[in-house]
Amino acid sequence: RFLRETPEVSAGGTDAVPLEFVQEFFFLIFFRSVLESIGVGGRALDLYSELNFCIKGTITAADNLFDDQQKTLLPLVAGAGPRFASILQLLSFQRLMQRVFDRGMRAGLVSEDQAERIQRELLSRMATIGALEGSEEDGVEDILAVDEMVERVHRVRGGALFELGFVAPGILEASAFHGVMGRVEKAISRLGTAFQIVDDLTDVEFDVGHGRQNLLVAQVHHQGSPDERASLVRLRASSTAPKGVVETLFLESARAVLDRAHIEARASLDELHALGFWFPPALSDQLVRAIVGLDGVTMMKALSR
Repeated sequence: RFLRETPEVSAGGTDAVPLEFVQEFFFLIFFRSVLESIGVGGRALDLYSELNFCIKGTITAADNLFDDQQKTLLPLVAGAGPRFASILQLLSFQRLMQRVFDRGMRAGLVSEDQAERIQRELLSRMATIGALEGSEEDGVEDILAVDEMVERVHRVRGGALFELGFVAPGILEASAFHGVMGRVEKAISRLGTAFQIVDDLTDVEFDVGHGRQNLLVAQVHHQGSPDERASLVRLRASSTAPKGVVETLFLESARAVLDRAHIEARASLDELHALGFWFPPALSDQLVRAIVGLDGVTMMKALSR
């Protein structure tokens, strides 16, 4: 709707569809649109959207704890201390999720047994993703090969993360859509993998400093030029990476990593398009560029030359 309409200013002085909202909740809007395009509608569509907001909030709060950040999605008055605020946000989103299920049960959209199954499946999948994050807390010594890292890290950290948004519809809509939800989930997983690959390009300085798994580091270590590999050895030894290393030291390897993200995103959108989703697969490269965000504009210009 933001693309179709010129934002109007309401009587209260706020944009009807502010760009910041579209940016912050892009993938929640994207997921909702995918479900709507394959035939999910009405109150069920709202239920899945509300659950996905709670999932996003839970993951964001957990990431804050892992990465020592302070991103918030709720207007909490938590006082000082980012860790405490993140813990409070975790507790709040778990409560909000239960409220969503309570409303869904009253409306006859989900049974108590189904709600229990969805929550158990979400927790199990989140635990798998969290275990991967936790395994890197003290840094990693071995740099996995590029293909192995994509399958063992990015399809979990990115792909499995995006799949969380389709756990509930996968359980509640399975009989109505006869295998379609499974195809949607796999396509969304590839988009999440693309997202995580791009995220590695923008987070390489942080990942090198903290000894985290990073696809650009793997690309340079295993397939980079002699100059790139020598630069990587120096950076890992110092446990620091200055801003702009992608453009200045690892440009060719970064292009190879970006190409990998393009392939994953295009395959995802091709499959979703075949299932009836309106988003044009031809825009997959632009979608990848949008994922990078404003902080990566300079980097994307360099990679696109």
